[in-house]
Amino acid sequence: MLSDEALLPGLHLVATPIGAARDITLRALDVLRLADVIAAEDTRNTRRLLDLHSVPLRDRPLIAYHDHNGEKVRPKLLKWLSEGRSIAYASDAGTPLVADPGYALARDAIAQGLAVHSAPGPSAVLAGLLVSGLPTDRFLFAGFAPPTEAAREKWLREIAETPATLIFFESPKRLLRMLRSCEAILGNREAAVCRELTKKFETIRRGPLLDLIEQFDGAAPKGEIVLVIDRGRETVSDADRDAALRSALATQSLKDAVRDVSVALNLPRRDVYQAALRMRET
Repeated sequence: MLSDEALLPGLHLVATPIGAARDITLRALDVLRLADVIAAEDTRNTRRLLDLHSVPLRDRPLIAYHDHNGEKVRPKLLKWLSEGRSIAYASDAGTPLVADPGYALARDAIAQGLAVHSAPGPSAVLAGLLVSGLPTDRFLFAGFAPPTEAAREKWLREIAETPATLIFFESPKRLLRMLRSCEAILGNREAAVCRELTKKFETIRRGPLLDLIEQFDGAAPKGEIVLVIDRGRETVSDADRDAALRSALATQSLKDAVRDVSVALNLPRRDVYQAALRMRET
């Protein structure tokens, strides 16, 4: 049952569905119905959400607030907040401030001593973690990786030793490149590619990174992607790696030996390959 209580003044951060429209909470609908002003990352999506759930806009302002107009619009919103108004800020999909332009608005509101409230709800980060089958006790959401290979691999090295499950957002067009970079830097860790979470064509593919690379090679998916990767496991010494390589090279080609050792020891294939080359030279 929806509430008729007056909404407290301040900025209300409203989580919105990432797919299934019925995932919105009753409290989120209360906030959207009672707020003096609605600000939205995408006003078209927010307007459709209001219509779908029979939330009347009436004569209230519906203001676009996104990366391209934030500097211009933010002072107006902060002024309204300072006058005691209630403003609902709705993300395009999911939880505001997570890969979303609302952070600067919330930061500035807090800096000015204005109230900031949360109406929690859907989150692609947590939805992906839940269905990944990977440890949930500690995780790091790292957002979108840099688009270029060199920057992406440098960025992955910075978080490679984090003792936590890693969660990324990625575009379908860059997924295969991201998987290859992750395998090269992180090793052949267990992972899950979560596509179109909570939507009609939701698919989850799980397995070692090398298996996922093979699955998506030449078959780019469509839709929004959450990539979840297991934390690093026990460190393998150079001596153990080299011993495994010597044994494999005695009966296999360089390519096959590198592949099998990297999989067996959960090591980055590039590192194993370089070690094999050094071994050959000596």
